[in-house]
Amino acid sequence: SALVVRFLTKRFIWEYDPTLECTYRHTVNLDDEQATLEILDTAGDADTIQREGQVRWADGFVLVYSITDKESFEDLFHLKQYLDDIKKTNVQCVLVGNKVDLMRERQVSTGEGMKLATEMACAFFETSASDGSEEIYELFQELSREVKRRKMIENKPRRRSSAQQVKQVLTKMFNTSKQNNKQCPS
Repeated sequence: SALVVRFLTKRFIWEYDPTLECTYRHTVNLDDEQATLEILDTAGDADTIQREGQVRWADGFVLVYSITDKESFEDLFHLKQYLDDIKKTNVQCVLVGNKVDLMRERQVSTGEGMKLATEMACAFFETSASDGSEEIYELFQELSREVKRRKMIENKPRRRSSAQQVKQVLTKMFNTSKQNNKQCPS
């Protein structure tokens, strides 16, 4: 929640209710084009049906762990698998290690974060919601670009295989030949 609020308002909130779920609309300039993002900041404990609906609704995911909490990091691999299972594809996501302002309390190394991001085939960022570093804006931009690329690929008409093209040509020739035979008197 603090990361989303920092992205939207450039402010840090010290206290928030982790059980609240909020949806935000935000317009950004993405590669010289206006893009409207709909961001669902999920509540921590959602039931399975609600969570599946959230996953199906979303085009991309920001997966956040605290660099000061090894358990939050270890949970993300299973969460990513869950997302992939629900969406039946490799979901677009970014992996974010938060709280780099608390380096003395670090339990998850940058290398571990990078390795997990590679395994999950996603971008990786480390940042601090409290410091408001530029990475916060960049991570949302990167996720938006990845979602846009995926949509372009999915909406692109697929080329037919050579066999399909040959079949279509032969069918067309055969049908033309039949029509010509019908028109010619015997």
